[in-house]
Amino acid sequence: MIFVMLGTQNNPFQRLLEEIDRLMDKNVITEEVVVQAGYTQYQPKSEKMKIIDFMPREELDTFEQKANFIITHGGVGSIITSLEKGKKVIAVPRLHEYGEHVNNHQTEIVEKFNKSGNIIGIQCVEELAKAIKQVKNFKPKPYIENNHKMLKLIEEFIENI
Repeated sequence: MIFVMLGTQNNPFQRLLEEIDRLMDKNVITEEVVVQAGYTQYQPKSEKMKIIDFMPREELDTFEQKANFIITHGGVGSIITSLEKGKKVIAVPRLHEYGEHVNNHQTEIVEKFNKSGNIIGIQCVEELAKAIKQVKNFKPKPYIENNHKMLKLIEEFIENI
């Protein structure tokens, strides 16, 4: 099972679900997909995609644990909770130009975790098929909490707004 986490902020990410559905139709994805969709409204074409808008933390944890790997937006919380559970993560940033977020800060977050070797970070949904092929042999570097470094990154980001 693949678990997709789109967070709980009031930002849609329909592009990602459309691409997952397309890859299911092309048999790039053949297993069940469970989506924590938040505010993203989407009617899947595939019967193997189950959409749940919001779920209690315990249910979210259960799906994270059961998943073979996780596909998530570029939110720090979703990435870190998945890494702390030892999961392989593919992260895709929400983009401002599609009305998915207020700016493109998620591109920087995904890039940082990707360069650190913690995740497979991609910058556009069209790269998802390639990332899914990589995930089987991907050996993520363990996530080591470094609040000081993360706070500095956030401070620098805020200063540049």
